[in-house]
Amino acid sequence: MRRYLILLLFTFQGLMAQVQFEARVSKNTLGLNERFRIDFIMNVDGDNFDQPSFEGFRIVGGPSQQVSQSWVNGRSSFQKIYSYILQPNQKGTAYIKQAAIEYNGQIYKTQPIKIVVTNAVAQERDPNAQQGQGQQGGGNETLHLIAEISKTNPYLNEPITVVYKLYFNNINVTGFKELAKPKYNDFWNQNIDIKQLSIAEGTFQGQRCYFVVLKKTILYPQKSGRLTIEPLSLDIGVQLPSNRRDMYGQMILTDDNRVVSAGAKTINVRPLPEASRPESFGGAVGRFNFTVTPSKTTLKSGESLDLIVNASGNGNMKLFTLPKPVVPNALEMYDPVHDEQVTTSLSGMSGKITDKYSIVPQYKGKYAIKAMQFSYFDLNSGSYKTITSPEIMVDVLDGPVQAEANTAANASKNVIAKTEQFKYIKSKTTLVSTAKDDFYGSDLYYILLFAPFIILPIIVLAKKRKEAIDGDVTGNRIKMNNKLAKKYLSEAKKQLNNKEAFYIALEKAMHNFLKAKLHIETSEMSKDNIRELLLSRNANPESVQNFINLTENCEFARYAPASSASIQQDYDKAVLIISELEKQII
Repeated sequence: MRRYLILLLFTFQGLMAQVQFEARVSKNTLGLNERFRIDFIMNVDGDNFDQPSFEGFRIVGGPSQQVSQSWVNGRSSFQKIYSYILQPNQKGTAYIKQAAIEYNGQIYKTQPIKIVVTNAVAQERDPNAQQGQGQQGGGNETLHLIAEISKTNPYLNEPITVVYKLYFNNINVTGFKELAKPKYNDFWNQNIDIKQLSIAEGTFQGQRCYFVVLKKTILYPQKSGRLTIEPLSLDIGVQLPSNRRDMYGQMILTDDNRVVSAGAKTINVRPLPEASRPESFGGAVGRFNFTVTPSKTTLKSGESLDLIVNASGNGNMKLFTLPKPVVPNALEMYDPVHDEQVTTSLSGMSGKITDKYSIVPQYKGKYAIKAMQFSYFDLNSGSYKTITSPEIMVDVLDGPVQAEANTAANASKNVIAKTEQFKYIKSKTTLVSTAKDDFYGSDLYYILLFAPFIILPIIVLAKKRKEAIDGDVTGNRIKMNNKLAKKYLSEAKKQLNNKEAFYIALEKAMHNFLKAKLHIETSEMSKDNIRELLLSRNANPESVQNFINLTENCEFARYAPASSASIQQDYDKAVLIISELEKQII
């Protein structure tokens, strides 16, 4: 008997050991714009399948379930699979946590899986993404994100532009969001504002299609050698044509998402020539003018002059320093005030930069401010050019002579300075009485005394008025609906470029207008009831019918293609109808 019990125990343990539950992925390393498949496979019919949270991923397909069972040579095999199609949300390393099932009262879990997400790869879509999504259509849709670079082998500090264009055809783009921003390591960069996105016609790979410019950036390389621009990646909402048609014979569009990337770009930056580089070169690259201008050259004792050092033109205006003037010891020069008047466009930076020095003479005489040199690298000729300013003579008409001042200083270092040095110190004292007026009996005393008797009645009246307003439930509801109607009408105007959000806001504005004017609730908003109530309030039948038609059009237009012109027409029509009904309703 004991032998049979031991045999039964080993048999039971063998059956328990046969339960297998594991997770498998189609790939462990993928680009940000790729998708992959994960299967949770079990060889028993487990219950209460608990999927992981998929943190860091978005489910774009599934779950789908497959069950298979077979008998071979008298032995049965069973397999159940739960499948998902996932897409990463960001770059980096992520983990798919454990899934769990219950079988014969015990819990079985899978092992966590490590997924490495890299930059977006140069492909339009992941082949695995076609599984489990039920896509339909002709298959000739075009959707490409391109980074157009003006020059791939510039000099150091030579401007280049990057323009990101989205090409599409046979596909409706409903919106997009950035998954990965481009990184410009070792570049000075600035984005050029695009006031409004506009669609234009063009060609891509010989195929006629539409495109929209999404982003413009100006770059100045700060390092020579091979520099990499990390790609821009977008998650784009699209509407694809299907093989099904509605009752009006129009093709039904299906909503989907696509991830596209401009791909990494390599820029080969050439260094500036070393052999012919002048000593006065400070990093300026472009085409410049250079001037040194004094505010005056003849001064009296105690006066100062401003020396303005200016460079203007086109080039890397914010990325170099102006040369510093050299003045005699008899002229005291203060730190400059720096000013930039620079504009940045796709052609690069242009404008002027200025350093203004204040110079104060110490002694009488004539002094020379040496000529200054400004060198820059000219991109047109591929050579260095130097501009030399003229020498500036400063004539100080009066004051101590430098030689006499030095002799007097050496003769006696303890001589007290001239009294003019203390002319800013007051020699007379103005005394102020410390006695203060008594608070009792002052104007402030009487104001504080009688203020409570004036304020209390105002507070009581305001409280009663507030209670009366709060008690008027109907009036408050009307005011609220009026506010909501204005709010949503204003929101609809802001969303003229976003079809779905526009029609949602417009429909809400019209419903709240009815609630405010007819004193009805949402449950009473049937088409016949609205027509009957508006006509009973002396509304024009034509205006009533226009209002109902526009309400029905809002529901239909949210799911049908619409141009910006038709959206603007619907908005103008809504404003006109609401204004007419406002005047007509009694």
